[in-house]
Amino acid sequence: MLRFVLHYGIHFVVPFIIAFAFTIFKKNSMRVLLILLAGIILDIDHLLATPIFAPDRCSIGFHPLHSYWAIGFYFVLLFSKKTRIWGFAFLLHMIADFVDCLFIGTKFY
Repeated sequence: MLRFVLHYGIHFVVPFIIAFAFTIFKKNSMRVLLILLAGIILDIDHLLATPIFAPDRCSIGFHPLHSYWAIGFYFVLLFSKKTRIWGFAFLLHMIADFVDCLFIGTKFY
C-alpha cells in the first residue's frame, strides 16, 4: 500500500503542491500544473512492452523513455528557460518510478 501511495502521490499530488507554490510567485500556475501532470505521458513507452504492465518490473532502464540516456536528456532540459518545466516534469516522473523500483528491490547498476 505504501508503494502505491508514494508512487502515485509523486505522479499526481506533488504536481498540485508545486503548482500551488507557483500561485504565490507566478501567474502561470495552471500552465505549470498541466505541464507537470503531462509528464505522465512518458508512460506511453509501456505500450512497447509485453506485458504492458508488470507489477514487479522496474521501469527505470527497461523502457526507452525511462532509459538512463533519456534521463540524461531530461536533465539537460533543465538548462533552458523554455524547457525547464518539461525537464522537471519528466524528472519528477523518473523519481516516482525510481521510488517504485526501490520497493521491488531493483539494483541500479
